Amino acid sequence: MQHLWTLLVMVAAAINLAPVLGAFAPDRIAVLYGVSLDDSNLQILMRHRAVLFGLVGGLLLGAAFRPRLRTLGYAVGFASMLSFPLIAWLVGGYSAEIRHVILVDGVGIAALAGAGVVQAFWLRAKAA
Repeated sequence: MQHLWTLLVMVAAAINLAPVLGAFAPDRIAVLYGVSLDDSNLQILMRHRAVLFGLVGGLLLGAAFRPRLRTLGYAVGFASMLSFPLIAWLVGGYSAEIRHVILVDGVGIAALAGAGVVQAFWLRAKAA
């Protein structure tokens, strides 16, 4: 079960780490989100967003191997991955690319929730 837990957290970490390339290659951001980054202000915001994803993904990766980071990893991971679909739903009218990001976030949310279930019901029971 420990291996399953680690795998699930690493899936969530990978999902958050994937956009980090956009901090260095803005054309990847344009493809990923289906937006034009001709406005330098938007490019700054989106590249910074990519860096923040790197921080979330790094924290989740650390949590996969450092038990003391688990609670913080869950909190930050869920806050990040739940907020995007929520904001998209509130705003509406989003593109197919954004819909794809929402689906990928759904996979990350499910992976993190699965890790929480494994931890709560199998790993805690084993530790007790």
